[in-house]
Amino acid sequence: MDIFTELRWSPYIVGTGIGVLSWFSFLILRIPLSCSTSFSRTSGMIERIFRGKKVETKPYYQKVKLVIDWQWMMMIGIVAGSFISSLLSGDFNPEWVPAFWNSTFGHTPFLRVIVAMAGGILLGFGARWADGCTSGHGISGTMQLAVSGWISALSFFAGGIIVAFLIYRLSG
Repeated sequence: MDIFTELRWSPYIVGTGIGVLSWFSFLILRIPLSCSTSFSRTSGMIERIFRGKKVETKPYYQKVKLVIDWQWMMMIGIVAGSFISSLLSGDFNPEWVPAFWNSTFGHTPFLRVIVAMAGGILLGFGARWADGCTSGHGISGTMQLAVSGWISALSFFAGGIIVAFLIYRLSG
């Protein structure tokens, strides 16, 4: 099976795989494929270590229970699968700061940390505000032909193009 040692997979094969996984998610679990809520759950679980059961009295965690569910396990699978894939393809190359990121945001960690934190906060805020992420809205939403899914997907692409343009403009 040479496919597991390839550096890049065909987007048609990957897209088909994600589509089939989405079908099974609807068929078996009766819920759309998504993952952003698992990050909220994880932050609540970490907070619960320090604050105890008080965390579960928050209105958000009344709605979104602090449990390890299929979505949380899928996130573990994504990270583990990515790691295994990079090992099998021979592309595993740990580096502290990628060269492009270093050339764009400098040699000192201060600006890099600020930019990474701002991006992570905006991403998390947007996913919670939209009540979903790229997989929830972009994959599952468009598959259901939901208008909100298509608007979200178009917004993801537009935002990605704009940010990539700005980052590459800064480095050029």
